Amino acid sequence: MASACRLSAVRRRLLPRLAPKSWLSTKASVLGDRNILLMGPPGAGKTTVGRIVAHKLGLPAVDVDDDVLEVAWKRPVAAVLASLGGRRFLEAEGGALCQFSASGCVVSLTGSNPLHAEAMRHVRQSGLVVYLDVDVEDILQRLGRMKVNRIVGQEAGVPMRDILLYRKQFYEKWLDVRVLCGRGDTEEEVAEKVVRAVQRYQSRDEETYVSTRRSGEERSKDKAYFSDVAVEGLAADGGLYVPRNGFPQVDAGEWKRLVSMSYPERALLLLEKCIHPLDVSAADLRSMVFKAYGSNFSSEQVAPVKHLMEHQFVLELFHGPTGSFKDLALQLMPQLFAHCLPLMCNYLVVVATSGDTGSAVLSGFSRLSGVDAQRTGVLVFFPEEGSIKRMFGESGLVGHLAVEYGTVLSTANSINWARLLPQVVYHSSCYLDLCRDGVIRFGEPVDVCIPTGNFGNAMSAVYAKQMGVPIRKVICASNHNRVITDLINTGEYDLRRRRLLLSHSPAIDILKSSNVERFIFHASDGDGGLVEDLFTRLDTQKHFRVAAPLLGRMRQEVQAGCCSEEECLSAVRRVHARTGYLMDTHTGVAKAVAKAAGRFVPRGAVLHRPLRQVRPRRLQSLRNPEPPRGSCGTAEATGKDRPQAGGAPGHAESPAGGQRGALRLPGRLQRVGGKGGELHL
Repeated sequence: MASACRLSAVRRRLLPRLAPKSWLSTKASVLGDRNILLMGPPGAGKTTVGRIVAHKLGLPAVDVDDDVLEVAWKRPVAAVLASLGGRRFLEAEGGALCQFSASGCVVSLTGSNPLHAEAMRHVRQSGLVVYLDVDVEDILQRLGRMKVNRIVGQEAGVPMRDILLYRKQFYEKWLDVRVLCGRGDTEEEVAEKVVRAVQRYQSRDEETYVSTRRSGEERSKDKAYFSDVAVEGLAADGGLYVPRNGFPQVDAGEWKRLVSMSYPERALLLLEKCIHPLDVSAADLRSMVFKAYGSNFSSEQVAPVKHLMEHQFVLELFHGPTGSFKDLALQLMPQLFAHCLPLMCNYLVVVATSGDTGSAVLSGFSRLSGVDAQRTGVLVFFPEEGSIKRMFGESGLVGHLAVEYGTVLSTANSINWARLLPQVVYHSSCYLDLCRDGVIRFGEPVDVCIPTGNFGNAMSAVYAKQMGVPIRKVICASNHNRVITDLINTGEYDLRRRRLLLSHSPAIDILKSSNVERFIFHASDGDGGLVEDLFTRLDTQKHFRVAAPLLGRMRQEVQAGCCSEEECLSAVRRVHARTGYLMDTHTGVAKAVAKAAGRFVPRGAVLHRPLRQVRPRRLQSLRNPEPPRGSCGTAEATGKDRPQAGGAPGHAESPAGGQRGALRLPGRLQRVGGKGGELHL
């Protein structure tokens, strides 16, 4: 009763002086009269930040220590802790918090409140829990200056670092929104981040997605959320979904916090910024991410970076269960897909593969269980025949599936946004690893050279650059199926007289690169009408040409080159002879193109290695190759030479483990799951 009276007095005292800010008073608010609950470890600055946030928003500030506990106990918190001991103190503190009742306040919780489950369930019902995620070293420095004596665990002599690390699991459990605090952020800067985080939570409509083929008024009418695009895969007009307002920015202080983190931790924090918490809650996303990137990967680092030679490094993306880089997305994407499924529908996921996509999709979806597995079927087209996108335009097929089976089509190819988004993480993580290992200083630019056929991997690198990763240039490496190289170098996409050539790098044997559509949308500043015109012409006339100004903007971000089959195999042999490191042939394409792109490569340049090494029995064919028909000729690339930089010490290592046997897909179709029996077409 006393605490409630005191809160009423606080409200009467503050509200006449501080009028609510317009964003709270004039916009429909998700929070309504609910509280903003600041949670974090001791020394995170909850009390000070809470007062600043309350002032900014014109709301009362409530500190649980001062305004709830000490009012209820009529004694200092430190004295109660000393008399009760840690365990009994937590029970007493939790009991007092269970009596707490307030609305429309900024509430600073204690550092130990989250350790009492019943109390947190009670208080969480009253508002939004905002976690102040502050670096442990910052907290230790602050606590050393403050000489705090009322932290549970101190009385038992537990080291403060151990207390902080132990409590982190509870903060992760209860948060609704995370505020990632950079090293040295001031209380004012943290408070501003809190306000932006609450605004973001309220403004879900600002994080919608649009089709690459929408412009003007048509685009303004669209309102697709992440949970929609993850399930639909393809927009109704045949376009690909992209964020309406671009990618979120990560500031330098936040990037530096990520340097010391593990791959799953980095993935969680980056994906939290890209997926609205009303689509996937922080707790659910954490569970998915740590399941996706765990013991199913043969490397604890998930995607380790290895020094190759000179200034070149290899990002190893083959440590997943199928040995393909697509595991990095497809161990997570099915979980996101299942989470977003409407309750009353079954879904048939159709996938086209040139080799590695199919097995990665099947592996990822096979990890679903229970109802999710029963409601989801997967069909893999192998070899790739026709266009998956055309299936979505077949109204007869779509209607038949809906009427006869209650089933809706979707896709797990990279045209699905939920499939492409996780790929942004490994580009970011690679750069952070180079910083962690002292190869580069944070802020120094790198180039990335990516063997690509569908442009999805390259597009995710462009998006990582938008988030703030200092990527100077994305270099697309093609084999003799060189459609992307020709597009970037000439502005022409021409399939009229082109046929698919066999190669030693089949995962990039693609002629119709679907994610080029996203890149042109990005480079044209979102000109959906132009994108629709170009790709309609590609569908009907097998050809289009982009105008010179647009081509210039494309080349500012991406350059491209290709190599012949012999140049690819020569790169594999040369690296193995010099270092003992055995690359797969897709990485061989990247190595050959990177060499031609500048004659020397800048400090920290990264080659992507998408697949496990070739099997020993393949070595003889590499020594005495019989390349498939067709040739790209001499490797080529555009772009200016880059300045030389000093080398970084390193040691070439051969990856551990051998290649698993490839999953053979019968005929054109492979089924996993489905409701109550077979799905027939």
